Amino acid sequence: MRRREFITLLGGAAAWPLVAHAQRAAMPIVGFMSGRSSEDSAGVASAFRQGLADAGFVDGQTVTIEYRWANGDYEKLPALAADLVNHKVAVLVGVGGDVSAAVAAKATKTIPVVFGMGGDPVKAGLVASFNRPGGNVTGYTLWTNEMESKRLGLLRQLVPGVPLIGILVNPAFPPTERELLELEPAAQAVNQKLFVARANDDAEIDVAFASFVEQRVGALLVTAAPFFDTRVSPIVGFAAQKRLPAIYHFREYAVAGGLISYGPNVAESYKDAGTYAGRILKGEKPADLPVMQPSKFDFLINLKTAKTLGLTVPPTLLAEASEVIE
Repeated sequence: MRRREFITLLGGAAAWPLVAHAQRAAMPIVGFMSGRSSEDSAGVASAFRQGLADAGFVDGQTVTIEYRWANGDYEKLPALAADLVNHKVAVLVGVGGDVSAAVAAKATKTIPVVFGMGGDPVKAGLVASFNRPGGNVTGYTLWTNEMESKRLGLLRQLVPGVPLIGILVNPAFPPTERELLELEPAAQAVNQKLFVARANDDAEIDVAFASFVEQRVGALLVTAAPFFDTRVSPIVGFAAQKRLPAIYHFREYAVAGGLISYGPNVAESYKDAGTYAGRILKGEKPADLPVMQPSKFDFLINLKTAKTLGLTVPPTLLAEASEVIE
């Protein structure tokens, strides 16, 4: 081989890593910020990536996803959002609760934002309307924060006549007070007594558990809050240990051994958010993408847990269930 040809080939080979690096650097970055943790969000994060892939963007090949997790500590979210904005992400995704959605929308007025929340984004001031969001923000709502009275009714159907129901709430989660405003009149209408315990960290969860035992609650309702989603195992474990019939907002609780859960199909919504992020990367504007809402709600009954608790599930409830775990 001639020396000139050898040098040319060598130079080309040496340039390959540089070309590959340039290709990676040219890939758009999607910032993914959540109020939850990576451990409890593995399934929904996978659904988000699937939605992106359906829109033509594969993580690590044609797009890079930068993840940031608050692990239930909402005070971390503004710094996480600022960090992603500084990374010059092409799309900022704020999911895992209303706080994450609001922080993402506040963090930038120029970068497109896709949010996920459990309440009303119009009332929260994130969008102008569901059909025409306006501005740089769109996303989805799960409506899970608006369903506490429905869950209370389902729990009472399963354990009618229970004197006192314990309510676990997260005081740091803004929708909590609205959840209580919905729950309390619903309980009063059917003469149901409630005992509310508040918890915002592990120590407070232990105190809440102790108060439920002290008050001798006969059943438990865990309200929707991202912090609780990072503590599924100890919450479900407490209910099992104290033999408390309990209802939760996401199917993950029932799959983990919780008695019943009622709420939206979260994975579907995360997948839709991924699709929206992909469509925005292709040039569509958030202002023109309607806010998405759940098309169905999951009602799971864990019959194994019911048998352990000595409960007979009424046939009417079994008929309503979308999934029964046996």
